[in-house]
Amino acid sequence: MKSIVLKFLALMVVSFSLHASDAHVAAVDEERAASSTHKEETYQPKSLSEMTAGFFASTGINAILNPDPNEVNAHGEAMSDFHKSWGRVVMILVTFLLFYLAIAKGYEPLLLLPIAFGGLLANIPVANIAGPHGFLGVIYNMGLANEMFPIIIFMGVGAMTDFGPLLSNPKTALLGGAAQFGIFGTLVGAVALSQYTDVFDFTLQQASAISIIGGADGPTSIFIATKLAPELLGAIAVASYSYMALVPIIQPPIMKALTTKAERQIKMSTLRHVSRLEKLVFPIMVLSLAILILPDSTPLIGAFMFGNFLKESGVVERLNDTLQNALINIVTIFLGLGVGSKLAADQFLVVDTLAILILGLIAFSVGTAAGVIMAKIMNLFPGTKVNPLIGSAGVSAVPMAARVSNKVGMEYDRSNMLLMHAMGPNVAGVIGSAVAAGVMISIFG
Repeated sequence: MKSIVLKFLALMVVSFSLHASDAHVAAVDEERAASSTHKEETYQPKSLSEMTAGFFASTGINAILNPDPNEVNAHGEAMSDFHKSWGRVVMILVTFLLFYLAIAKGYEPLLLLPIAFGGLLANIPVANIAGPHGFLGVIYNMGLANEMFPIIIFMGVGAMTDFGPLLSNPKTALLGGAAQFGIFGTLVGAVALSQYTDVFDFTLQQASAISIIGGADGPTSIFIATKLAPELLGAIAVASYSYMALVPIIQPPIMKALTTKAERQIKMSTLRHVSRLEKLVFPIMVLSLAILILPDSTPLIGAFMFGNFLKESGVVERLNDTLQNALINIVTIFLGLGVGSKLAADQFLVVDTLAILILGLIAFSVGTAAGVIMAKIMNLFPGTKVNPLIGSAGVSAVPMAARVSNKVGMEYDRSNMLLMHAMGPNVAGVIGSAVAAGVMISIFG
């Protein structure tokens, strides 16, 4: 009996040892397999002609000449053969035109170049750079889909803004307010086009996003387009920045048509000194009013006033410098590329884009005219006269619109410096367009 028990125990020990040995061997094999770079060859040898045909099939030339019937756009939707082929060629040529305007003509190159290059990349076939996993798609989702980039841009603009001219002559805020008339006038026009024609079919949200172009405020246009009509973002952003760039061309004829030579030569009195305390209190006061009356506008106005408050505090120069330079420059690159991702042929080459460009031009022109007319109305009342040319600066293309007012004024009197006077309505226009965006979002958002 004792012998049987000993044999049984010996058998158990041997069995356990063999099992442990097998497990150890398996673990070693797995470890070797994991650390090994060896891989079974899966490539099937091909003839030279097959390799050449395969390479051609992967080229952009083939993708344009022979569109893939199963190709979808960045949103996973089917595309027409035109948008997959020659539409891309047309858009690539459009980006070349934007390169020309930015480099040769100097029209808003800081933004037009990134936007144009983003558009060029978005129209490359096969690569799908603007798709969810392409780097343009990642940039778009990182800061445009959530409206972060326009808000950061507003911080930088706030840090670069001086409210002194507006505070020294508060009535010029009326000019900034009047220039927003183009926004609401264009909203009515876009709705009327959709109501009474069969060509356009804008929703109220789309019409609201389009009308903001009249404020000539790129970040605000992008902000509201992202929120209300992301499908129109590319066309709205391009139209907005194009008209901002074309301020020196579009505005002077309107300004001259609505004013007399005597009005253009009106000299405005010297601005009073604005204390540091006034400049510190102003951003907090504006933000407080926005909180109480129009909270929907506070993302933009809050960021704008935050940047300005840092600047005027005078105690955080490093942060102020970062907002004015490094941060706004970095975000401008990403913002431009992200907007460019929406210049894909299937999203830009549609009838609605033409309407957006036309409505944007009308909105911008009406805004310019409204500011000038408001200045003429103000001159009907007793008191210090206002040069109507500064009314055109009520659109928020800072500081280009103010420079244009000054330049046109100096054409008729070389000693008539209007720049600082025009900065008042100019910065008021920035606030006005942000308020208008808040109104649109609160009503149609």
